[in-house]
Amino acid sequence: MSKIVCFYYDNFADFEITLAFHKFRQVGQREIVGVAYRREVVRSESGLGFMPDATVQGAMAFEDVDALIIPGGPIQPPEPGILELIQTGYAKGWIIAAICNGPHYLARAGLLDTHTYTTTCTPESAVRAGIADPFPRKHYREERVVADRQLITAKGRAFVDFSMTLFERLGIYADDAERLRLWQDIRG
Repeated sequence: MSKIVCFYYDNFADFEITLAFHKFRQVGQREIVGVAYRREVVRSESGLGFMPDATVQGAMAFEDVDALIIPGGPIQPPEPGILELIQTGYAKGWIIAAICNGPHYLARAGLLDTHTYTTTCTPESAVRAGIADPFPRKHYREERVVADRQLITAKGRAFVDFSMTLFERLGIYADDAERLRLWQDIRG
């Protein structure tokens, strides 16, 4: 069974990835693996505790991975390991997907230097967080979701669109009719 890896960090926005992970497991028959800087409970933005299965360092040796998902959350300086995991996963052909402020990790890993992207993070919000804006703004697109080769990025409010793009790229639904039914069910 192939894996979908999710990066947990303090105050990550768990609601942005819940739909995707539910369908990855139930419909896509993928193994879900949570990773964090340390093997200890990480509190999400909603206050729920998430126990990672591995560290970001340990995840670099994973085989049979389809994607690395980075949820949004507060902009914070990366700790050792996450940028290397992103670069390693990209080199191995994983889909690398980030939503809301999550793309700042992709920018710091250098992947947005050669890919178009979107993000909720503005230059002003980066400054408010006390960091220099890490984004190459010339590649920014004002769109809900941007899929460029192996990278998928999305605005935080576009978590349904983000999930649907992941389903398409990962072949979670067998045909367009199934995806359309899901989309209609979600949108009500």
